Amino acid sequence: MTAPLCHYFGKCGGCTLQHLDYSLQRENKRKRLGQILDKVVDFDEEKIKIFFDKEYYYRNRMDFLFTPKGLGMREKGSTVRVIDVEQCVIASEGINLVLRELRSYFKDNDYYNLISNKGTLKSAVVRSSRLGEKAVCFMLNGESSHLGEVIEKIKQFAKQTSADKVILISDNNKEGEDNVEEDNILVVKGTEFMREKLSGKEFSYPIFGFFQNNSFVGEKMQDYVRELLTHYNTKGAKLLDLYAGVGTFGIINADLFESAAIMESFMEGIAEARKNVVENKIMNALTYNLDAKQLRKVPLSGKLFVIVDPPRSGMDSKVIQQLQYLKPEVIIYVSCNPEQLGKDLVKFKDYKLKSAALFDMFPQTSHSEVVAELARKIEKRGRALDQLILK
Repeated sequence: MTAPLCHYFGKCGGCTLQHLDYSLQRENKRKRLGQILDKVVDFDEEKIKIFFDKEYYYRNRMDFLFTPKGLGMREKGSTVRVIDVEQCVIASEGINLVLRELRSYFKDNDYYNLISNKGTLKSAVVRSSRLGEKAVCFMLNGESSHLGEVIEKIKQFAKQTSADKVILISDNNKEGEDNVEEDNILVVKGTEFMREKLSGKEFSYPIFGFFQNNSFVGEKMQDYVRELLTHYNTKGAKLLDLYAGVGTFGIINADLFESAAIMESFMEGIAEARKNVVENKIMNALTYNLDAKQLRKVPLSGKLFVIVDPPRSGMDSKVIQQLQYLKPEVIIYVSCNPEQLGKDLVKFKDYKLKSAALFDMFPQTSHSEVVAELARKIEKRGRALDQLILK
């Protein structure tokens, strides 16, 4: 046991493990992953590698809700009650700086009430990058009668904040997440995109869209996946980056392959992937704005390696069927939900789990990410057909 660093611990619905020593947190996560893998594919827990970095001040994105006093986070166990938060100890220093500015400027504001569904200011997505950029994305109630005056107040805030970029999104539906209509976006300062550097490549991504929330461990994951791929003979092979986001895995590893296909359904994500391909001077990559279930529309004949990074819900059974039809040499499954990973692994009948690594992207919480290396089993038709050609 250890003393929690945050004085909101136990009240805030975010962190749940600050009372445990960090080394114990990691071991518990590995043990849980080991139980999942041993149950479904008979995998030894001791073989699971763990990658980690900073215990605190690591997150590059935080979503705060507006309150009468400024900004806060949901109360533990509640979807409608919000507690005021002056500082978040798992958020980066840059985010905490912007949070202080927001709380100071937006006191007694026209905040959105989660019970009555009235008010204008819903939430603020605050992001920072290791390149030094800071950004704020205001999510507003598009049906509010005070929308105009709140927008003017945000424009004044933009002139004095340390954030390089300020945008706002008028939202008539759910709290703003990744699927945002372009017509609802107003850029007040800078641009609507952030930049981050991973494994020697620079990536642009939408402020309001998905990007790995822990750049420190995220870079270690990228390096690890690349190291896995270098153990194979990829000469003349193709790479498929499925659920690609802004194309990080495909771009970082394209040079190992004859060609790379980067596939993503989210329009804003694939638009940035295309930009990232050009800016990183990747000459052998093509991007596809397709749902994963439309995999057959992508030309992937010949020797194939696949990296998949699906959402928490995992992979649709139709996608798994199509992958098995394509018979890639190796599938590297990046999972943000170990329980769902276990459910999906058993569906890959023709593959064996060769290795597994745990990446602690979210210290002080129960969440983690996993990289599972799946190698195609050797077929036997009178003699062994070597389908995994190692260097």
